[in-house]
Amino acid sequence: MIHIEQIAPHLTWPIRYQVMYPEHDLDFVKIENDDEGIHFGLYYNQKLTGIVSVFNEGKVYQFRKLAILEEAQGLGLGKKLMEAVIEYCKLQKAENLWCNARANAKDFYKRLGFKETETVFFKDGYDFIIMDLDL
Repeated sequence: MIHIEQIAPHLTWPIRYQVMYPEHDLDFVKIENDDEGIHFGLYYNQKLTGIVSVFNEGKVYQFRKLAILEEAQGLGLGKKLMEAVIEYCKLQKAENLWCNARANAKDFYKRLGFKETETVFFKDGYDFIIMDLDL
């Protein structure tokens, strides 16, 4: 069973840490403006299994730190969580949703309708590309 709901920022940190940056300490995964974002948690079989954080400036929304626990990857949970984020943004009358996608995940985002921009960069040991979706 899958359930997605808004969660407090601090609930995202352990999953961000475990999935994205286990080589760093927990403080590394905290976003400076976490308190200003909307955070979504995906519960799979009643366990918090996936998270994503959404921030906006006017009609432009950005999602950050999408992460699914390793043991649940490949089950379509990331897609379900992103579909919920896209729906949330549409309800907010957003015009655009974008992210800094890890280069190795760009095909995942393309399947959701995101398009690659020409902006690529290297940060924290990873190649990133900015991808966006017109809503």
